[in-house]
Amino acid sequence: MKVAVVDPGSGNLASVLRALHRAARDAGLQADIAVETGADAVARADRIVMPGQGAFAACRRGLDAMPGMVEAVQEAAIRRAVPFLGICVGMQLMVERGLEHGVTPGLGWIGGEMAPMDPRDEAGAPLPLPQMGWNALDFAPDPHPVLAGVAPGDHAYFVHSYALSGGRPGETLATTDYGGPVAAIIGRDNLFGTQFHVEKSQFTGLRMLANFLRWSP
Repeated sequence: MKVAVVDPGSGNLASVLRALHRAARDAGLQADIAVETGADAVARADRIVMPGQGAFAACRRGLDAMPGMVEAVQEAAIRRAVPFLGICVGMQLMVERGLEHGVTPGLGWIGGEMAPMDPRDEAGAPLPLPQMGWNALDFAPDPHPVLAGVAPGDHAYFVHSYALSGGRPGETLATTDYGGPVAAIIGRDNLFGTQFHVEKSQFTGLRMLANFLRWSP
């Protein structure tokens, strides 16, 4: 199995790679996992993981700066239906557009836009941004295959100030609460994205990564 990690401009590549190698080992899978900057290698991959950290616009520029990469990701994830995992800003790039530092087009695979958060507590006072730290996941019973072995109420590690707004029904797979429901996982078909950092989410994240590597949509 070839797992291509696409870097649109992220500071957490080492931790993503470590977590993927650990998840493959835990799942008993033989996997060739590497950061790929060449479009041809990504187009031929069996799995694609796209982490991201920082601003939506900067990560989109980073993706566009790699010759042929957007087309390669589209070829693999959309036309060949290769399992795709977006992490944090990598997840955000899956939607139609981002509103951070202007309006920036996303990949357009998932409906909605990444809009500034304005979380409030029960008294109406603003909550701190970014939303940073451990928050519980909420999802329906009989969840997505990548959530097998993960229970509602399990915690994941979030760091973000923008959240999905105007998403399409059925494409938000799990939420968390931060002054109201916030999209924590989005996806459809062979596409899966986490607003939280799976690579920093300990048991919950490793279980999801192992499930992703085994997943056959």
